[in-house]
Amino acid sequence: MPPQKHRPRAPARPAAATQPHVSLRTLADHLGLSPATISLVINRAPGARGIPKATQERVLAAAERFHYRANSIARSLRAQRTFTIGVLVPEISEGYAALVMSGIEDHLLQSGYLYFVASHRHRTDLIDEYPRLLLDRSVEGLIAVDTPCHRRLPVPVVAVSGHGTTPGVTNLVLDHAHAARLALEHLVQLGHTRIAFIKGQAFSSDTDSRWDAIGRIARNLDVRVDPELTVQLEGDLASSELGYAVTRQLLARQRSFTALFAFNDISAIGAMRAVREAGRRIPEDVSIVGFDDIQSAAFQQPGLTTVRQPLRRMGELAAEIVVRRIGDPKKSIHAKQVRVEPELIVRGSTGRARTPGDRNR
Repeated sequence: MPPQKHRPRAPARPAAATQPHVSLRTLADHLGLSPATISLVINRAPGARGIPKATQERVLAAAERFHYRANSIARSLRAQRTFTIGVLVPEISEGYAALVMSGIEDHLLQSGYLYFVASHRHRTDLIDEYPRLLLDRSVEGLIAVDTPCHRRLPVPVVAVSGHGTTPGVTNLVLDHAHAARLALEHLVQLGHTRIAFIKGQAFSSDTDSRWDAIGRIARNLDVRVDPELTVQLEGDLASSELGYAVTRQLLARQRSFTALFAFNDISAIGAMRAVREAGRRIPEDVSIVGFDDIQSAAFQQPGLTTVRQPLRRMGELAAEIVVRRIGDPKKSIHAKQVRVEPELIVRGSTGRARTPGDRNR
C-alpha cells in the first residue's frame, strides 16, 4: 500500500479578540474621577471650562487609550435633542466667511455641538430652500453669515452682518459709522481729500449700511464723495480679480485721486495690482485702505492698512448666542442686535498725500 500523504494542518485561527465595553464608569474608576466630570470633558460641555486643564488632558488620554467614544445617539435620545446647528454662508473661501466660520466651529465644538454648513452663492432659491432642508435634519438653531433672513423660523437664528428686523433673529453687526470714521479720519490726517471708493456687491448684507455710514462721516469731515471716483464690485465670488477690474475702470476715467477705500481686503488686494500696473506707487502716489483684516492682508507688499472686523470673535459670539438661546427657549426676551467694534490696523499701504509739487500723475 503506498504511503499516505499527510496534508499539513491549517494553522488554527486565533479566537477573535474581544474588546471589553468601556463605559463612563470604567474611565471614572480608572482615573478616580466622577462620571459627571468624565462626561463634561468627553462631550466638550461648557461646564468643562471649570475643570483644570491637566485633568482634562488625563481624561482625553484615558479615553484614547481605552478606545472610548461618547455615544452621541444615546445622548440625543436621552435628552430628546440633536445637538446640531445649521450654518448658512455665501461661500467657503479665503476671507470674511472663513474667519467667521473658524470662530463658529471653535465654540460649537467646545459646547458639544455638531453643525451642517450650506453654501448658497447668493442664489435666492437656495437662500429660501436651505433653511427648510436644515430644519428637516432637525437642527436646533441656525447661524446665517452674510445671508438675509426674511422669514421667522421655529428655531433660534443669529445673523452675522444681519441688518433686518425679522422676529426671532438676533443680528450681530459691526459699528459701521465707527469703522468709516477710523478709515476716513486716518486718510484726512494724512492730507488726502481726493478719495476713491469701492462699494460692495448689491447683495452683500453690509453694502448699504457701510456706504450710508461712509457718506455721513465724509460729510462731517468735509470730504466729497465723487460719483466719478466711486465704483461697485460685481460678481458673486470673493476674488481679488473683482477689485482689480473695477480699479482699472476707475483709473481709465483719468480722475485724480490720492487714496482708495475698498469694501474689503480681497478687493483692496486686487486694487493694489491695478494701481501698480498703471505705473503708480503705493503709498507714494495712491494710499489704499481695505476692510476686514484677513490673514493675507499683513503679507502684501506693502502690508495693507485695513479696518479690522473681529471676524473670528464674531463667529464665536454668534455660536455662543445661538447655544444660549437653545438652552433657554422659554426666555421671551433676547437681544435683537449685538454690536461689535472695529479697529484700524495701519500698515505700509497708506502714507501722506502728494503735494502739488510732487511728481505728476
